[in-house]
Parts: sequence; structure tokens; C-alpha cells
Amino acid sequence: MPDSLSGVPGRGEALEAARALSSQRDHVVACATRDKNRLRAVLLESCPALEAAVDLSDRRWLELLAGFGGAWGIARSGAGGPRAEAAGEAAAASTAPPPALVEAENRQVRFLAARISEALDEAGALEAETAALLEGDETYACLLTVPGIGPRTAAQLAVSVDIGRFPDHDHLASYCGIAPRVRSSGTSVRSARASRRGDARLKSLLIFSCNSLVRSSGRYGEYYRACRARGMGHGRALKAVARKRLRAIYAVMRDRVPYRE
Repeated sequence: MPDSLSGVPGRGEALEAARALSSQRDHVVACATRDKNRLRAVLLESCPALEAAVDLSDRRWLELLAGFGGAWGIARSGAGGPRAEAAGEAAAASTAPPPALVEAENRQVRFLAARISEALDEAGALEAETAALLEGDETYACLLTVPGIGPRTAAQLAVSVDIGRFPDHDHLASYCGIAPRVRSSGTSVRSARASRRGDARLKSLLIFSCNSLVRSSGRYGEYYRACRARGMGHGRALKAVARKRLRAIYAVMRDRVPYRE
């Protein structure tokens, strides 16, 4: 459990408050993810065609499900729009369960969809409050100048990393979980594999934030394309770009200066 051994440096009230809000946001997002999985399970059991059509990242789908329930609830409501039409087609293509089961499903779907919407709203509010608390933090402001780093990743780095604890970027990469893990057998067999250690939240943010650099014309976009040309898959290339970019992140946090190409 790497997170249980993370350092907790005291660097001011605003930073400590931002750390608390960031932790609460992570909890809220985890609850939303759990409810999304439960909602998909309910839809799949009752109407697989609707489960395949629903996009839970689309707030309009969540509003429709929270208002009317499952496929048959939406079909009976007479709601319009492409999402309601897709739900009606899914209901027409499936065998309707007994009325009691339909009502039970509608109740579950409305409840879960409403909870997911509330959790997403709360996560957005917490993220905005965290960014407001960090507005005066010099490290946070400098991190926002790094390619591919947005407010969410910059805030997580600012509240999670005390850069003075890391003598170089290799130690920071190991802490963040994006340094390859080298295994050896004797003196002849050596292999580098992805590490499963480190801070899982930072690892995810640092890797997936590189998606915005894939088609860029800067150094990281060129490096991504060079990795793909060498036969790397998309995931491995993203990890390689994240590891290369971490050198710049380390320098920016250490010296508290904006990024320069």
C-alpha cells in the first residue's frame, strides 16, 4: 500500500486544504465509478440493447435515465431526442419483463443515475475549489506551463509531491510508478517491465495526460511517433512519453520556473 507511506510535509494551510479537497474528490469519483458499474449491471440484466447504447459519460443520458428509468420507462414517457429514440428501439427489440420488475428496474436506474450526476457535480466543484486554493502556489502555476499538464494533474502533483525529498528525476519516476522495473536472472537475462508500484493516482494522471500530446508537433509528439515507429504499442509509447516528460516536470518543480521548449 504505497499511499499509506507517503510523506505529509507541512507547506502552508492552503496546500493542506487543497490536499484534503483532492482526497475527497478521489473518494467521490470512486463512488461514481462504483455506481456506474452497478447501473450497467442493472441495465445489462434487464435490457442488453439499452446497456450497449448508453454512454454514461454523456450527461444527457444520465438526465434521461434519472428522469424516466430504464428502457420501458423511457419508452412510456414519450420523451423525444435521439437518446430516447435509441431507448425506445432497445425496448421494442427486447421482451418486456413483468410490470413489477419493470417498476423495480426503473426505481434502481433513476436512483443510480441521479447519484452519479450528483457525484460528478460534486467532483467538479471540489476540483474548482482545489484550483482556487492553489492559485497562489508558485509550483502549481509553473506546472500548468508543461505540455499536456492541466489543472487536475498539476494540482495532484502539487499536493502529493514534496520535490525536496527526491534527489533526481529517477527517484521521482519510481515514486510515481512510471519507471520501468528491471529484472535479471544471473548475468545473461535482463528484462524491463512496467512497474506496479508507486502512487497509482499520479501514475494514471501522468500517463493518460500524454494523450493530448499524441498529435502535437512539439518534442513529445515527435517522441511518441518515434516510439510507435520502433514498434511500441500505444500504451507503451504513452508510458515512454510520460517518463521523458517527467524530467521536465522534475526540473520545473525543483527550480519553480515555467517550462520552456
